[in-house]
Amino acid sequence: MEKRESFSSRLGFLLISAGCAIGLGNVWRFPYITGKYGGAAFVLVYLLFLVIMGLPVMVMEFAVGRASQRSIALSFQTLEPKGSRWHLYSWVGIAGNYLLMMFYTTVAGWLLLYFAKMAKGDFAGLDSVGVANEYSSLMQEPGLMTVFMVVVVLLCMLVCSRGLQNGVEKVNKAMMLCLLLVMVVLAFRSVTLDGAAEGLKFYLKPDFHNLMYDANGNMILGEAIFAAMGQAFFTLSLGIGALAIFGSYIGKDHSLAGEAVRVGVLDTFVAFTAGLIIFPACFAFDVAPDAGPNLIFITLPNVFNEMPMGRLWGSLFFVFMSFAALTTVIAVFENILSFSIEKWGWSRKKAVLVNLVAILILSMPCVLGFNVLSGIQPFGEGSVIMDLEDFIVSNNILPLGSLVYLLFCVSRRGWGWESFLAEANTGSGLKFPRGVRFYVTYVLPLIVLFIFVMGYWDKFF
Repeated sequence: MEKRESFSSRLGFLLISAGCAIGLGNVWRFPYITGKYGGAAFVLVYLLFLVIMGLPVMVMEFAVGRASQRSIALSFQTLEPKGSRWHLYSWVGIAGNYLLMMFYTTVAGWLLLYFAKMAKGDFAGLDSVGVANEYSSLMQEPGLMTVFMVVVVLLCMLVCSRGLQNGVEKVNKAMMLCLLLVMVVLAFRSVTLDGAAEGLKFYLKPDFHNLMYDANGNMILGEAIFAAMGQAFFTLSLGIGALAIFGSYIGKDHSLAGEAVRVGVLDTFVAFTAGLIIFPACFAFDVAPDAGPNLIFITLPNVFNEMPMGRLWGSLFFVFMSFAALTTVIAVFENILSFSIEKWGWSRKKAVLVNLVAILILSMPCVLGFNVLSGIQPFGEGSVIMDLEDFIVSNNILPLGSLVYLLFCVSRRGWGWESFLAEANTGSGLKFPRGVRFYVTYVLPLIVLFIFVMGYWDKFF
């Protein structure tokens, strides 16, 4: 087995962990549900759940990685009591990494393609119908979609092939710093548009009535609270070992609660700033912000068409989106490669070559699901193969995987509370409070199970 690397700096760990957590959900889901459920009032509820739900599980995942000095391949096996079976989850967790990449690489490819088209001026002069038609026509071109998916996989595997410090850390640090800079510039441009004030008011002024009632006067408080719980939980990419691997690369100078808070703050900053970009711009040009792919690939190109120097601002936006996607892909690729290296003793070169081929093949159903295989509709009319892949990861492996990490760290039949607490609180900085033991042992697992069940309820009922 190759000599294990470590991060060259604490900043590298924080930016890469944040890059793994920061993804498309920060941009195409957070602003929309924030607007739908009361703007700033919803943000306050979301932040509460981020602190009481997301951060404890993140600390546990970091702790398992740092204590074992292993990826998900061997981390449970290293720490579990002799004769127990916690390590069996490693196969489910790594399957979640592959499933995530089966559709995430395709979406990352779309973003690179949109950057190229925006920079070339292909959307100039198109109205909303024209932009929508352009999007639909791109989905019908399997060759073009395949090319950009392949570009994403090749680029990210090339970065990972150079190792942790010279590849993953160096490139992700640069992309994350550029991402944060581009976001600040875009937010400044958006909030200074004529007519942006209404969008800012909508986004930043707390309206607790909108948190409790929709436009028709129907009570939606329960729905809003579940949306806040779901966003706080899923935004951090917990449960598949993608954060544990970076915990395994850091030293014991700093306690893990403080590190988790910093990653959470960066993740929330990106999501919140995305709203500062989107809402003022949409209000300034009287365009309703949609959820999901429509927001990124149809609504916002239309907004940039209306904006002075829109081609420049649109290109910058898709650079930012591409970096958000690519940092996640690189982080998950590193976890996949580490699994192969530790589990089977492969060299990094062999792990890259084998997984390069595997991920290219596994990503094809998603690419073809929009055209050649569009007849396969797993959830009924209008659904595509990507919806099934996303559902398996987001509604199953992430919550159940988080539950495994949670129970492993608090159960006497797992790693155990005292062992977890000792690891989490080693080093200087914010400590994980001993007084929350009852909450994380009995209450938090029920909350995670509730999120899992409600995911099925929303999907099918």
